[in-house]
Amino acid sequence: MKKTVPTYELYGEKTGERPDFWLHCETIPSRSSLYHWEIGLHRHESFFQILYIAGGSGDAVFGSAVHTIEPPVVITVPPAHDHGFRFSRDIDGFVFTILASHLKVSPGERSRLGAWIATPRLTRLDGSAHATYVAGTLVRLAAEWETSRSHRTDLLDAYLTTALTLTARLGEADRDDDDPDASENDDRVQRFEALLQKHYRSHWPAAAYARELHLSLTHLNRITRTATGLSAHEMITRKLVAEAGRDLVFTRASVQEICFRLGFADPAYFSRFFLRQTGMTPRAWRLAERARLGA
Repeated sequence: MKKTVPTYELYGEKTGERPDFWLHCETIPSRSSLYHWEIGLHRHESFFQILYIAGGSGDAVFGSAVHTIEPPVVITVPPAHDHGFRFSRDIDGFVFTILASHLKVSPGERSRLGAWIATPRLTRLDGSAHATYVAGTLVRLAAEWETSRSHRTDLLDAYLTTALTLTARLGEADRDDDDPDASENDDRVQRFEALLQKHYRSHWPAAAYARELHLSLTHLNRITRTATGLSAHEMITRKLVAEAGRDLVFTRASVQEICFRLGFADPAYFSRFFLRQTGMTPRAWRLAERARLGA
C-alpha cells in the first residue's frame, strides 16, 4: 500500500493569526531540531517555500530524487510538490513560507520566471555579485520579518521579489541560448513588464506601451502571446486584477480606496470591471478568498 504524503500549511502546524500571514520566517535549526534534523516528505498546497542555507550540509528530497546540499545555496519549493530534508546538526539558515497567491508571478505562469519557480530547485550561490546580493537580501528579509517598523510590508515584498528574481537569474545563467531572436523577445517582454509595473495605475493602453518600446502593437502582441499566452491588453488587465486581489486579501482598505489607489475614477465601474474578470464582486471575492485562506 502506497504511503500518503501529508499536506501541511506550515510543517505540522497552522499559520496563526498574524496580519502578515502571507509570509512566515524561522531559522532552519529551530524547526529541524524538533524533528531530529530530518523533515519527512510532505507538501503544501497553497505555499511556496524558500530556504537559504548558509552553512552545514544535508540532503534535499524532491519526490524520489535526492540532492546534496552544499552551502551557500537557495532552495525553492513550489506548492503541491512532495519534499523533505535531512540536515547536519550545524545547519545554518532560514526558511521562508510564502502564500503562493501573494507572489508577483504564479508558479507555472507562462513567463520565464513563472516557469522557473514551478519546479523545485537548488541554486548555488557562486560568490558573484548577484549571489552575494541574494544572500544579503534574504538575511534582511528575515530581520525585517521580526520587526514591527513602518513600511514593513513594502520592504518584505521588495526583499522577497528581489531575492527570488535574482535567484532565478542565477539559476538560468548557465543555460545555453541558441536562438538570439527568442532572447531579444524575452528582453522586450521583460521591458514591457517593467513598464507595466511602473504605469499600470495610469491605465496606459497597449498601444502606448508599444510606442514606448518602439514596436508596433501587432509585434508587441505577438511576442507577449509567445512568452505568456496573453496579448498585451490581457496582460494589462491581469495586472490590474492581480493588484486589486492582493489589496482585497492582504489589506483592510475599502473597495473604494482600492479603486482609487489603482487609478479607477469610479468605484461602480471598478466593481463591474472586477466582476467581469473574476465572476465576483470585489467584496464577495475578498470574503471568499479570506475564508479559503483561513485569514
